[in-house]
Amino acid sequence: MNTQTYALLENHMLSCMKDSAHDKEHIYRVLYLALDIAKTESHVDYDVLIASCLLHDIGRQEQFDNPKLCHAQVGSEKAYRFLTNHGFEQQFAEKVRQCILSHRFRKAAPPESLEAKILFDADKIDVSGAVGIARTLLYEGHLSEPLYTISPNGTISDGTDDDTPSFFYEFKHKLERLYSNFHTARGAEIAGQRQDAAAAFYNSLITEVKETYQTGRSLLNECLDKE
Repeated sequence: MNTQTYALLENHMLSCMKDSAHDKEHIYRVLYLALDIAKTESHVDYDVLIASCLLHDIGRQEQFDNPKLCHAQVGSEKAYRFLTNHGFEQQFAEKVRQCILSHRFRKAAPPESLEAKILFDADKIDVSGAVGIARTLLYEGHLSEPLYTISPNGTISDGTDDDTPSFFYEFKHKLERLYSNFHTARGAEIAGQRQDAAAAFYNSLITEVKETYQTGRSLLNECLDKE
């Protein structure tokens, strides 16, 4: 890919990115991770891969405006239109469209092409480890979702059996489970190196919160009993 083409794609990406958890730096990290993975694979179409990485989240704003929409679906169509409108061959645009369409963790359609698998893995690596924790907290804050919820019996839910949106729920239902869903050996390797950091943060956070509630409630009851 020449620098002019890269600049065209990059500028379009920059015009679409408004979410702090899925900002331009997320895009660059995904691109760099994808290139790291690609160097361990054979017969990678780097033009398709780079274009897919740069454009994979351009449908995010539409999903924020209407949560019923899927940003992967919206973004894939936006990317296809942009590419064909700017002189790219339809076959190339379709390959990029398919990569973007299948990159979402919750999407039923799995990635099929090598470039789609690399994009999927690179995007998931960026929600693993310490970076993944930080991005998830940013995203949860944007949606005004809490760190945790209180169960009906008064205990703090660890997110396992609670379907109420929270950071603990997101960790137990997505972040903790993503490590078995990689399509490339290098992608799984990088994510595995980051796994302990994410688990340590979650375990420390839930321990601190539970200890605070246990001690605080006991002290509050003592104060109330004195009246």
